Amino acid sequence: MFTLLQQAHVISPEDLGLKDILLCGEKIAAIEEKIEIPAGWNIKVIDMEGKTVIPGLIDSHIHLIGGGGEGGPATRTPEVLLSKVTRCGVTTVIGLLGTDGNTRHMESLLAKARGLEDEGLSTFIYAGAYQIPTPTITGSVRSDIILIDKIIGAGEIAVSDHRSAQPTREDLQKLLAEARVGGMLSGKAGIVDFHMGDGTRGLKDIKYVMENTEIPYTQCVPTHVNRNPHLFEEALEWAKAGGYMDITSGVSPASGSAHAVKPSKAIRRAIDSGVPLNRILMSSDGNGSVPVFDEQGNTIGVGVANQKSMFTEIQDAVLEEKISLSDAVQIVSTNVARAYKLKNKGNIIVGFDADLVVLDKNLAIQQVWAKGQLMVENGNPIVFGTFENL
Repeated sequence: MFTLLQQAHVISPEDLGLKDILLCGEKIAAIEEKIEIPAGWNIKVIDMEGKTVIPGLIDSHIHLIGGGGEGGPATRTPEVLLSKVTRCGVTTVIGLLGTDGNTRHMESLLAKARGLEDEGLSTFIYAGAYQIPTPTITGSVRSDIILIDKIIGAGEIAVSDHRSAQPTREDLQKLLAEARVGGMLSGKAGIVDFHMGDGTRGLKDIKYVMENTEIPYTQCVPTHVNRNPHLFEEALEWAKAGGYMDITSGVSPASGSAHAVKPSKAIRRAIDSGVPLNRILMSSDGNGSVPVFDEQGNTIGVGVANQKSMFTEIQDAVLEEKISLSDAVQIVSTNVARAYKLKNKGNIIVGFDADLVVLDKNLAIQQVWAKGQLMVENGNPIVFGTFENL
């Protein structure tokens, strides 16, 4: 029931120095310089000397039931497995559909999210897929957000991409309005996640809606904004104007995106250009396909986005780009929790969920705790999904 982590260097994301952290069930019960154990109490004590503890990562863009299919049925990526998520330091996910909103369904995505929750993760999902009109469960985005607990917004809606439904500005305006009101009536974020493609229109259509309606910039999150230099420059201006920019860790030159801005360098450039830190987010696009197209838009290759890239880019941001660990943690945890109104997430605070990642002196993951349960030990998963060991 109780676990005491002794003398951990706590990054909350504020640097709290050396602290003892008491876990009670799924929650953080106390954080003190030294916690004395009352006589007779049965408490598991773990020595954290030389270790750093940060909040669990929140991946706001992951294909829980697979993605892809652009190269035909054989290129559909598989479902996510529990241990593949936790070993990356991720304790909370927001799942979504992608290109294929026909043979993959919202009902299946919801069931997968509930299953992963049963196995130990915190899970949420978006209503929709690339296309407009976009798939829902109840018949409308607004109703999905209001009536279904796990649905917190809509996405990923494709714009400026040859795979999109080529939505008009009016289409985008109506969708954003539906999501906003749905969020207001349910107490959720109601955010729309926009897949940004390589098209020359970039953010122009979304920006037009923001400038010509009462909908605030924070009602949508453009993602994959580091896929090319031109789009990235647009995203910097978008964030300075008050919006969020979501850097995709799985989109980088190393993963085959030759024109992409490396995610850790994108963080550095955003900060140096004057983007407020709380407007910078990072997600993985994990388990989505990474199709390679020729100049005519034909699929000539396909890979799978690896969720490990998220923590790797945070390591690079700290070690290579000299960004403080506190700032880096905010980008993958605190900022995401605030943007999406995820209660009790993104900070190491008394009363919050016990979602923790324990790092060694080289910033390598040693332990991962999800809602008070130890999921990863010595860098290796110790809790597995229902069918992982078959």
